Amino acid sequence: MKTNIGVFFGGRSTEHEISVISASQAMHAINRDKYDVTPIYITKDGKWYTGEALFEVANYKDVPSLLAKCEQVYMEPCYGDYNLYRCKKKFFGSNVVCTLDVVIPVLHGSNGEDGIFEGVLETIGIPYAGCNTLSSANGMDKITMKMILQACEIPVVDYVWFTDKQWFSQREELINKIEEKIGYPVIVKPANLGSSVGIGCAYNREELIEKIDGAEIYSTRIIVEDMVEELQEINCSVLGDCDEYQMSVLEEPIKTCDFLTYEDKYMGGSKGAKGMQASQKEIPANLPEEETRRIQHLAGETFRVLSCHGVSRVDVIVDRKTREIYVNEINTIPGSLSFYLWEATGIRFDQLMDRLVQLALKRKREMGKKTVSYDQNIFSLGGGVKGGVKGGKLGVK
Repeated sequence: MKTNIGVFFGGRSTEHEISVISASQAMHAINRDKYDVTPIYITKDGKWYTGEALFEVANYKDVPSLLAKCEQVYMEPCYGDYNLYRCKKKFFGSNVVCTLDVVIPVLHGSNGEDGIFEGVLETIGIPYAGCNTLSSANGMDKITMKMILQACEIPVVDYVWFTDKQWFSQREELINKIEEKIGYPVIVKPANLGSSVGIGCAYNREELIEKIDGAEIYSTRIIVEDMVEELQEINCSVLGDCDEYQMSVLEEPIKTCDFLTYEDKYMGGSKGAKGMQASQKEIPANLPEEETRRIQHLAGETFRVLSCHGVSRVDVIVDRKTREIYVNEINTIPGSLSFYLWEATGIRFDQLMDRLVQLALKRKREMGKKTVSYDQNIFSLGGGVKGGVKGGKLGVK
């Protein structure tokens, strides 16, 4: 029997539609002679559906009609149960739609790329491709990511961060801190969103207040960064695990303003959105060899120190005036899974998907060798618990 790959996509995220595009590309790239593919679409209100109609992006123009052709499903949060169950029970026969062998999450943004969904998969114990709960959370949150990178001497721009409640209660102090530590211009970002959602540039105090008020709609944590005015944005994908990985060729995305917008990334300046590969870019980026090697090294180090897994994309900033290089962010589930960078590196999309499956199975084997509990019940040990069950201290003799 062929390995059955469950591809999860959509989700409760501002990047829902981009996830659908990326997943459709990935599912069509999987070698059907080697694997079966089960699409699991998560709606914007969090319901799960499966069905053949989910493979085609054109069907998502009318979601109610699409879902009418599909079946609502769920998984039990029980370790070792890899079954996909139908919500509408049958009177006769099995309620199992299918059994998944491996999961590939293609969930961009919050509630998918941030470790929440990965925690569900780890609870079930099913092999899955991509970063685990911890590395997903650290990679998604721009604040903790920068803290970790700074601690590991990976260069990042100066920044100030705060919560939405701090913004409302300490506005004047925060503005003064930003002006003293960074100065204008700055870039304001929600801490845990991707695809340039909620991001804005500020060149003075009035614009700063406006942009932060806009960003806090999306997140409870805000980051304000020094803006490199003459910047060159370069991206590099990394594939593997934190102990063994490789870097792709570099790309230089073409932007239409101070930073890459949602339209720049996914619509290529037009309405014919086809994911990240549709955006305007130069591959490979036209850089001196020394700079190319430096950026690839920083991308690999970012992947390593965040303990990443699967395929990620690291975005860096090059100051055109000084040629200093800063790591901007990591996308632990990048748009289009960065397949176009790997094709330019010599790895076909179907080969990339095969690598992700093999990485998932390898991690499952390795984690199976670790001790997660003791084969001993302290309650069966005579006198092993002091003070009984009513608030006494637990102590093992």
